[in-house]
Order: sequence, then C-alpha cells, then structure tokens
Amino acid sequence: MNLIIVKIGGNAISKLNSEFFEQLRQWHQAGKKVLLIHGGGPQISQLSAKMHIPTHKKNGIRVTDEQTLALTKMVLLGNTQPALLMRLAHEGLAAIGLNASDQQMLTGTYVDRATYGAVGCITGVNELALSKLLNGQIGVLAPLALTPDGDWLNVNADTAAADVARVLKASQLYLLTDVPGVLKDGKVISAMIPQDLPHLIEEKVITDGMQPKLSAAVRAVHAGVQAVRITDQLTHPGTTLKMEAND
Repeated sequence: MNLIIVKIGGNAISKLNSEFFEQLRQWHQAGKKVLLIHGGGPQISQLSAKMHIPTHKKNGIRVTDEQTLALTKMVLLGNTQPALLMRLAHEGLAAIGLNASDQQMLTGTYVDRATYGAVGCITGVNELALSKLLNGQIGVLAPLALTPDGDWLNVNADTAAADVARVLKASQLYLLTDVPGVLKDGKVISAMIPQDLPHLIEEKVITDGMQPKLSAAVRAVHAGVQAVRITDQLTHPGTTLKMEAND
C-alpha cells in the first residue's frame, strides 16, 4: 500500500500549523494514502485528575483499569479525534474518523493483563477495509484495539502507529512529538540506524520519554518500513531512522 502514517501526540494536535495541512494536501494530490493515528495522553491525565481517578504508571505504561479505559475511550473518541477531524475539515481536507469497532479495524491482545490491565498490542489490521476507506480521504484512527472476545484495549499511540505501519507495509512513518528530533548536546541527530540505539541509551542521550518512540521506530524499519522520522513538524527534517546508513 502506497501509505504514509503520521502519529500525532495529544499535545501536538493543538499545535498543528498550516504547513502540516499543506503537506497532507500535497501527499493526497500525489496519490498517496494518508493515515493519522492520534494520541491523547495529556488530555487523559487532565480528565483523570478532574474526576479524581488515580493515574498509575509502571515502566512508563499507563495502568488501565475499567475506569481508566472508559475515560481513555471518552477522550480519544469524544475529544481528540473530533478536534482533529474539525481541523482537517476547516483546511478543506476530506477525512474519516476510525476506531477498532469499524469492521474490526484493529485487533489486539493483552500485553500483561495482571500488571497493566487493559493495555494491549496490535495483532491485526483490516487491511482491505482500511485501503478502501483511504481512497480519496485521510483516515484518522484512534489507538484502541479489540480482542477476539470483544474487549477494548488501550494501545500506546507510538506502538500502534509502528504496528499498523508494519502490518500495512507503509512506505513512511512520522512520529510527531514536542521536540525537533533525537537531541545530543542540544543538536538534532539527523540520521540513525537501529544499531545506534544501545549506546545512545547507555550514554543517556535517549531517555525514558524517547525510548518508546525509538523502540517502535526500530520495529517498524525491521518490518520493512523504509524510513521513520521523529520530528515536531512534518516540514522539519528531524531524526530519520533507516535500516542502513546509506539506504
């Protein structure tokens, strides 16, 4: 599939500029299929605090009990996804909101139910349905999955984007974040290969916040995604991860 996937963090949605939408427009006009996968972590944390629902994280993963899962669905499907769809409509871009319940769009399994609750990883994507839906419109997909038994799962948005990119053999994956790329001594590392990761972690260049993104990126390029770019804007070069330095 001639597909570009863009993961947008919850904080990034409000900061999207006209250049972002112009890039989407150019891709669309060039015949590429575009899928946006959106997070909502900050909004989930804010609403949890307002509703006095405790937030627990283990190993950087949000423990998702029944209350937290309901709140996560409420934020992703009732807040961040509609906000992104409204921005796209305002920019004159045709788009469709999608979630796991649409033709079993995303199926998944529990990561470790005893430890993390309803946190999952993606095991399947309805490629046929998604391919048809992305003809002529941009997809906006929430990072939630359903088990074969119909249980909802909360999936890390970076992981979800990488897994969908892997399954659909996307040509490019963009992980938008609030920093311009992977930073070393205050400067963006422009290019990386998977073998760079261990020593950058050892040197504490890559810390907890960036590790999940890069782990997801490495899985994606190992699975055949040509390039993964970590950046704060689509038009900024950021850090590009590929399998080979000269690729």
